[in-house]
Amino acid sequence: MSDVTNNDVTSKVLIHDPTLRDGHHAVRHQLSADQLRAYAAAANAARVPVVEVGHGNGLGASSLQVGRARLGDEEMLTVVREALPESKLGVFMLPGWGSAKDLDRALSLGVDVVRIGTHCTESDLAERHLGHLRERGADAHGVLLMSHMAGPGELAEHCASLVGYGATGVGILDSSGHFLPADVTARITAITQAVDVPVMFHGHNNLGMAVANSVAAVEAGATIVDACARGFGAGAGNTQLEVVVPVLERMGYSTGIDLYKLLDAADLAGRELMPVPPTIDSVGVVSGLSGVFSGFKARVLDVSAREGVDPRDVFFELGRRQAVAGQEDLIVDVAFALRQAAQQLGARP
Repeated sequence: MSDVTNNDVTSKVLIHDPTLRDGHHAVRHQLSADQLRAYAAAANAARVPVVEVGHGNGLGASSLQVGRARLGDEEMLTVVREALPESKLGVFMLPGWGSAKDLDRALSLGVDVVRIGTHCTESDLAERHLGHLRERGADAHGVLLMSHMAGPGELAEHCASLVGYGATGVGILDSSGHFLPADVTARITAITQAVDVPVMFHGHNNLGMAVANSVAAVEAGATIVDACARGFGAGAGNTQLEVVVPVLERMGYSTGIDLYKLLDAADLAGRELMPVPPTIDSVGVVSGLSGVFSGFKARVLDVSAREGVDPRDVFFELGRRQAVAGQEDLIVDVAFALRQAAQQLGARP
């Protein structure tokens, strides 16, 4: 029997799989239609509840600034929708990249779950889009990025605001892989006490804590967990889907996912989606320590090589400046400033 079973199941955890969205960061948003279709079909066969697809930065984000996707939003959604007869289709959007028009198009193409993301202290930016989705009757979640930049109480207040705007679920993203389990426990506990909608957690693995942090989130009351096949995602990768599911099942939580078919989907992802599985390399560790968005990795490496500076120095300086997703242009400014400082230091007698 391929399902993980436990006779002491006490509650359910909904697994949300952004392999085909967050994973796009790792391949510069270049997945093909065949790759999207193959993985989506495998995830559907495994009974993964929600499969999210799109440019790494979400609807409308394909651009020179953060990378042009191989396929447009409409084609990606159409291909994956057709491959998900049972699983729900999810999509992500950051206000400023996407618009209400993009949301309407996505819903018309069969999207079931929409996530609107904002920086952790700027939940008000989601008000208009969540209100629009509420009017459309959509299942719309409000999620807070770079959540290590705010404490438990502040995050709880912003999540309560998101619910007031119309969110049917809320949660936090550890966008830089900076958290330890105690950090997650404190934040999820505060959020679950402040809202009466499902709470989610999305982890990155820069410090090797993604699975442990996801478990901590569930134990603190989160009922939705994000995870990607083989950890496919930005930087050091995300919570590894085929690991966290059996861990949760062993602990007594029910996910409804078929383990063997999930492992098959993960094997397919390892063969077909990524040149190499994500690893916690030196830059990934520094990204986590500095609290900088994992999706900056490729850009930091490119710019650092061009400017002849240490990418670790760039990450720590970006962290000092509290850089957030969408501020990719700041990478160039930081690398240039570090090069100038090094040149001035070398010129001193």
